[in-house]
This record gives sequence, C-alpha cells and structure tokens, in this order.
Amino acid sequence: MYSTAQYTNFFISYLENQIIDKEPKNLYDPIAYIMSLGGKRLRPTLMLLTTEIFGTDYKLALPAALAIEVFHNSSLIHDDIIDEDPIRRGKATVHKKWNTNIAILTGDAMIILTYQYLLNYEPNLAKDLIKAVSKMGIKVCEGQILDVDFETRQDVTVSEYLKMIKYKTGALIAASMKMGAIISQTSEENCESIYDFGINIGLAFQLQDDYLDLFGDTPTFGRRLGGDIISNKKTYLYFKALEILAESEKELLTKLYAVRLEDNTDKIKTITTLFLKSGVPEATQDSIKKYTFKASKILDKINIEEDKKTVLRDFAESLIGRRV
Repeated sequence: MYSTAQYTNFFISYLENQIIDKEPKNLYDPIAYIMSLGGKRLRPTLMLLTTEIFGTDYKLALPAALAIEVFHNSSLIHDDIIDEDPIRRGKATVHKKWNTNIAILTGDAMIILTYQYLLNYEPNLAKDLIKAVSKMGIKVCEGQILDVDFETRQDVTVSEYLKMIKYKTGALIAASMKMGAIISQTSEENCESIYDFGINIGLAFQLQDDYLDLFGDTPTFGRRLGGDIISNKKTYLYFKALEILAESEKELLTKLYAVRLEDNTDKIKTITTLFLKSGVPEATQDSIKKYTFKASKILDKINIEEDKKTVLRDFAESLIGRRV
C-alpha cells in the first residue's frame, strides 16, 4: 500500500488527464475551472485507499474516484448559488465568474458526467456503483434542504443539525469508501461496515470543520477565522450554545446571527465570548471524539488485517486532528 498523500497525487495526476476541452465553452470551461481549484481531494483519496485496503489495485477505482469528485464539486457549485457565496477556495465561485444560469447548468452537467464515468465498469459492477451514488445523491439533497430550512427556523436542535451533516457531508465520505469496497468485491458485510465507518468519520470531520472555522490555529488559504459567523452560518457551535446559554444570552446570540455588518470584529468577539462561556469548544471536541471512537469500534468488526485497520485509524486521526 501507499501513503495517503501518494493516493491523493495518483488521483490528481489522473484528474489532470481527464479535463474536458470541447464546445460549448460556457459549459465545459466552468467544469474545468471548479475541478482545478484544488481542495483536499478527500473523497477520491479515501476511495483509492479503501480499494487497496480490501486487496484490489487502486487503479481500478480511478474512474469512480473521478465520478465522486465531480459529483462533490457539482454540489459545491449549487451550494454556492444557494448561499450566495462569492468565493470558493480563494477564487471566484462559478456563478460569480460566469453567471447563475451557467453555474446551474454546469452543476447539472457534472451530475450527469458522474454516471457516465461509472459506465466504464462492467455492467454488474457499474450497477452497484450507480446504486451507491444514487443513494448518496438523495442524502446530499436531503441534507442541503435541511440546511436551507435551518436558516429560517428558530427551533433547530443539535440532533437535527447532526442529521443534516450526516446526510450532507457524511454520506459523501461514506459512499466513497463503500464504492472502493464494492470495486474490490469484498463481502456485503464489509461494504456496509466501511460505509458506517465513513458516516462517523464524516460527522467528526464536519464538526472539526465547524470548530476550526473559529478556533483554528491559522486561517487556511481563501478562508478567514470566523467566516461562519460573518455569513451567519449556523453550525454545531451555534446550536450547542443555544442548548446551554441563559435566555438573555440566547437572545443576544440569535440577534447577532440575524444581522450582516461591514465590520464584524465586535460581532466575532462577542460570539466567541458566548461560545467560550458556554463551553462549546470543549463540547464540540467531545462530540468529535465520540464519533471517532464509534468509527474505531466499527473497524474492529471489519474482516481485514490489523495493519490495514491501523492505516484507516491513522488517516481518520489525521483528518480530525488537523488544526487548520
């Protein structure tokens, strides 16, 4: 087996040779653009890693890894339209660089391409992979609509938020790993267990993302600390604080999340103080540890060698142990 960094590089090399250059330019140029913006390439890396964990050459998974990354980026294009975000990974979003109509059609075309890439496999394998992607796609849409609904609801609970990120983030990570298992033609039990592992890692990953937005060591490229607060994005920190704070403090927090300001310095400072007072950073880290532990216990029942379980545990720890 290779290192996770090597699997990422294998995928990037493959991706660079798959860029579509044809007419109409206003459809295919935005696809090349969003796919070139980088990112962690987490989902394809996990698929290649999982394929080899179950004893099959990662090269067989490359078309499916491309499919999952194209789907993921299609969802980002649509998310950016919904959220009216102008920046993605430090660059203009597709709907800002082109326009909203082009961005919608680009995202739609990328979803169709997802299924076309999976047709590279023999029929029975393609059928199983398409089934996994279809299930994932519905979950992502369910998670996205919940996220949209939460913007106007004042009674969202922590458990509802966790359900939303389970669908919106966890399902993509879980499906990536399950597809690697499917390609390896391991047992159905192993396929379902690695999916459950991915769900829990996905939850821990998103909670860590929520935490790092405000409490990270340094801003990542194209990202500033407190970005979720500036955009009034309600994350785990917000909903957990509402569970704990006194009524007057809840009212203040809710009020601050209802306004948009030119200068957010005081807003970020006040909300950070409320989060610290309520113990939200510690509560978030406790939840991250809980889902990581659940993922580790799932690994115990997967029928693979112990050294391969260690690889998965180490990768999971690296994802949720990051500080930026």
